[in-house]
Amino acid sequence: MSSTSIAVALLLLGVLVLIGKGIRVQVPVVQKLFLPVSIISGFLALLLGPQVAGRFVPALEDGGVFGENTLEVWGELPGLLISVVFATMFLGSRIPSFTRAAKLLGVQLSLGVAFASGQYVWGILVTALVLVPLFTVPPVFATLIEIGFEGGHGTAAGMAPVFEEIGHADLGDLALAMATVGIVSGVIIGVIAVNWAARTGKSEVLDSAHETPKSTLQGLYYDDEEKESAGTLTTRTASVETLTFAFGIVALAVFIGQGILSGLQYIEQLLWADIVEIFAYVPLFPLAMLGGVIIQIVADRYEPLAKLIDQGVMHRIQGFALDLLIIAALATLSLNAIVDNWVPFVILAVVGLAWNCFVLFFLAPRFIPRFWFERGIGDFGQSMGVTATGLLLMRMADPELETPAYEAFGYKQLVFEPFFGGGLITAASVPLIIQFGQWPFFAVMLLALIASIAFGFLFFGRSKDDAMNEEYDKIDGGPEASSPSAQASHAREE
Repeated sequence: MSSTSIAVALLLLGVLVLIGKGIRVQVPVVQKLFLPVSIISGFLALLLGPQVAGRFVPALEDGGVFGENTLEVWGELPGLLISVVFATMFLGSRIPSFTRAAKLLGVQLSLGVAFASGQYVWGILVTALVLVPLFTVPPVFATLIEIGFEGGHGTAAGMAPVFEEIGHADLGDLALAMATVGIVSGVIIGVIAVNWAARTGKSEVLDSAHETPKSTLQGLYYDDEEKESAGTLTTRTASVETLTFAFGIVALAVFIGQGILSGLQYIEQLLWADIVEIFAYVPLFPLAMLGGVIIQIVADRYEPLAKLIDQGVMHRIQGFALDLLIIAALATLSLNAIVDNWVPFVILAVVGLAWNCFVLFFLAPRFIPRFWFERGIGDFGQSMGVTATGLLLMRMADPELETPAYEAFGYKQLVFEPFFGGGLITAASVPLIIQFGQWPFFAVMLLALIASIAFGFLFFGRSKDDAMNEEYDKIDGGPEASSPSAQASHAREE
């Protein structure tokens, strides 16, 4: 393939972004659904591709409006960009000790683990007892809830090569479809829940008169609004652009991750590959995240380097990579895989939705002594697709930042993300089930679920002065979005 074809494919993604943004600004239905531009543009590309347009116009059946070369480039992008997304996840944000993070918000971590581990538990039960006998789906079908809902489009795209490696490439398309169901239903249910909380008094800071500003609906900043900083220059332009330097840091994180993965695979081949293989199927992106963590730990101990890594710039790189990833992944989505498996797919999606709603409306108010809705809605949004959805719903539930929700959510991410929602557990779930079967993995996730519920009910739920309660008395000046933990949560899109 020529370099011109690659350049054209990338430029077309930019044009799709502009068209998608125009749709978001002009179409009220899309605004009310709070659909990200990447989702809008991705669906537009899917409609113009061979899966839809090609079926009705014979001349477009090979590559749709875009051509085969463009689709080939787009098909490779998600697997590359997901490592960039995860490599930037902790860069620029001081890594707290595990003890400190757990002490600050154990209850928030319990809630997050309940969401994620429950998606595996119920997914495996339904798959093993219903879907495998009736529809002959593979056992790894059970992982689609957590990969699509908790992980989102980025993780779904990143796991596609793993599904292909084990001979179930269609599951990669189903994971993307599950992520789409998650983000759309998560926003719809979340918006309904926010309005319900305002009307019924379940929210301690909202009233039913609260309305979402038009600028938020359109996804724009108006002239009279304060704009968030896109980042801070850490190097003088005459020397090197800050963005260029940041790209170098991200590249180093990815290479460190690749080195760790290659080392683990080498050790596995030497020691136990004859018995079982795990790391042979583990994708790069969770190790790229670990590479970013290693760089940040070094930076935390070497102040001159820490000053050169700006969190805002890393967020921009992450967001850019994630937007292009989602558009490319949706544009190359196989509708045939969804059509062929639509009944088990729908059953699994309904089970995931039911569990997430149960955790939000039943477990959250029993786990969290105060501000349960404001603190629970963010985790609900994240568990339905992307962290951006959780942040959006938290902003709707707590528009003036009057509660500890952002503070708790931010630190929880630093402990939660390395494992679930695209972390090590998500990456290892498929190879573990392939190698050992679904029931050993089910047992581990069931133990995690039981532990999270036990801690939530017996320790945090009964405590009227948990570690975060010291913030409860500071409603007049709640945690600012600029606090380190709040900043750390802004870029956690999986």
